Amino acid sequence: MNRLTALNNFGTDPGSLSADIYIPDNFPKNGPLVVVLHGSTQSAESYDLGSGWSALADECGMALLFPEQRKTNNSIGSFNWFKLGDSHRGGGEPLSIRQMISQVVDDHAVDPSRVFITGMSSGGAMASVMLATYPEVFAGGAIIAGLPYRSANTLMQAMFRMKGYGSPSDRKLNALVRGASRFTGPWPTISVWHGDCDATVDNSNASSIVRQWQKIHKVEGPPTRVEMVDGFPRQVWCDADGRVVIEQYIIGNMGHGTPISAGGVQGLGEEGKYMLEVGISSTRHIAGFWGLTQ
Repeated sequence: MNRLTALNNFGTDPGSLSADIYIPDNFPKNGPLVVVLHGSTQSAESYDLGSGWSALADECGMALLFPEQRKTNNSIGSFNWFKLGDSHRGGGEPLSIRQMISQVVDDHAVDPSRVFITGMSSGGAMASVMLATYPEVFAGGAIIAGLPYRSANTLMQAMFRMKGYGSPSDRKLNALVRGASRFTGPWPTISVWHGDCDATVDNSNASSIVRQWQKIHKVEGPPTRVEMVDGFPRQVWCDADGRVVIEQYIIGNMGHGTPISAGGVQGLGEEGKYMLEVGISSTRHIAGFWGLTQ
């Protein structure tokens, strides 16, 4: 059952994207918004079904926005995170997504200080783009099986980076985010998720994403602590005030996809292609990291 409704008017849409929204009945005035970006070969609807975001929205009272790629832009439905026209502020797919967010914030009285973004695979890479190019918009972001911002500028480079080859230096990764906008902080918090057996996007990209944001958050070096969550290690980096600003989950024996836990009282989502039942719900834990599940 499709629970989403189309968002038809949201500005000039230079990236030629479409969008769906889900506003639960219990959505409060000044409630939060989560932007959810699907992966290649997926739709907004299929990603919602697999990840369980709309079910969690019913539980917690959050608005959801699902930008969607059109096949006319990319034959396998991937967001064009590596194309120069779609990886900068002020144009292409990033501006389309920014316009969608503005529309939903205005239409539904969303708290603009509580806007978050998550995505998987090409959607995760586009989440990296959005966090770098519009950091003032987001309180936090979660990148699942994705890649660092501007780690590739061509399809050929993108294929190499996905296999784990030739990632930019840490200094370059940091400079790319700093150069993407004129923002000076406070920066969005970052959650990174990746399977250690991912043969599509090598999990070296996860640590590259962490390193891309460490200097910006002033948390260079090893994690502040490592703890076990649902049987998997969670690495966290805390700032000088003790606030967790970066977290990373590397899911053992998991391939390419979004980690879900569909069973039990706390279960969310549905197993499917790139929706991997591993006993931990990335959706629930990401929302918890952002303070949306209390």
